[in-house]
Amino acid sequence: MDARVLLTLVLEQCGARVTVAGCVGEAVEAVERLRPDVLVSDIGIPGEDGYALIKRVRALTPERGGSIPAVALTGHARPEDAVEALRAGFQVHLPKPVEPADLVRMVAQLVNGRRER
Repeated sequence: MDARVLLTLVLEQCGARVTVAGCVGEAVEAVERLRPDVLVSDIGIPGEDGYALIKRVRALTPERGGSIPAVALTGHARPEDAVEALRAGFQVHLPKPVEPADLVRMVAQLVNGRRER
């Protein structure tokens, strides 16, 4: 099973509404249109990567989704990879393979933190 499908199922089983985008442009459009509570992005997106995505999202005004909390999923697990993801604008760096429970916990923490503001 594709990792994206698996993680979508896991999040939906926990009550999340998940929108899947196939490229950076679709993801940015979805953020602007849907204003989701959290963005979860693989760094290894075909074409533009997850760093390009977060850069484009952070360029949006907060009203258009620019301040959305974001999780970076990546096959790179070195400490410097985490630093790079956080500097780019992600709030959380999760190395793959990601444990579904870890992803659910991180998404829940980000959603709860956003609602407390």
